[in-house]
Amino acid sequence: MQCFEFIENEKLRKQIEFAVEIDKMKLVLRRNLVADGSKREDDAAHSWHLAIMAMILEEYSAEKIDVNRVIKIALVHDLVEVYAGDTFAYDSKGYEDKEQRERDAADKLFGMLEGEQSTEIRALWDEFEAVETAEAKYANAIDRIQPLLLNYLTNGHTWKLGNVSSAQVYKRMDIIRTATPELWGIVEGVIKDSLKKGLLKE
Repeated sequence: MQCFEFIENEKLRKQIEFAVEIDKMKLVLRRNLVADGSKREDDAAHSWHLAIMAMILEEYSAEKIDVNRVIKIALVHDLVEVYAGDTFAYDSKGYEDKEQRERDAADKLFGMLEGEQSTEIRALWDEFEAVETAEAKYANAIDRIQPLLLNYLTNGHTWKLGNVSSAQVYKRMDIIRTATPELWGIVEGVIKDSLKKGLLKE
């Protein structure tokens, strides 16, 4: 970016350039609609919503978690989609090269920052992807339930577009059953009611 050459501190300039680059998240549209059905959700809105939900639902984590770390994970977990784009959760074809696309994007994006800061943010993204720590499991569970609620509230919009079955949704939501078992009843209730209303196919 040529417009920030006047910032003499190189580290600061890179931080500002990174901050401007991730503004592109606001342009990455997801398949699902926002709750009132008026428009498609973007990545930035999704990440904000996930971070807030992670904060207010902390008590339902099956394991003790550092919620501040979870919030950080939530805020960075989809940053790579600035370059890699959003991959629809039920698109098997799109998932064939998703991991490589996102790793390449992570190298490029997080590499804009220097030293420890670059390493820290990349580690948060890697942690979410690995789904091994208590924080990553919880973040992934909330990341699943957020679009589930939006799909339910928008008459199965994304499910219908993708011809998604209840079995696919159950499989996708499975981490909620183990990471946040008290929230599993919501998953079952949404799926059963959606089947009854014809929002989701058997």
